[in-house]
Amino acid sequence: MATIGMRAWVYGRVQGVGFRYSTQREAKALGLTGYARNLDDGSVEVLMCGEAQPVNALLSWLKAGGPRSAGVDRVLTEPCQPESALKGFTTG
Repeated sequence: MATIGMRAWVYGRVQGVGFRYSTQREAKALGLTGYARNLDDGSVEVLMCGEAQPVNALLSWLKAGGPRSAGVDRVLTEPCQPESALKGFTTG
């Protein structure tokens, strides 16, 4: 199967609620590489790389609202080149 990359920007109440760490846990369980990091505008950027089905599963989880403590208003996405240099899934 082919490896794909997807970048997502998650808006709403997503900082200070454990969003990045919950995203990391979900991504690792799905076998994805990438990162989740806070941005200055209050959103979280998520880069996910892996097989299409797990990438789509994480994206669906993000769109469904992520962890209970979060309040996701919207998720914007764009495909990107998979980053083969990534090791694991980090928060930053």
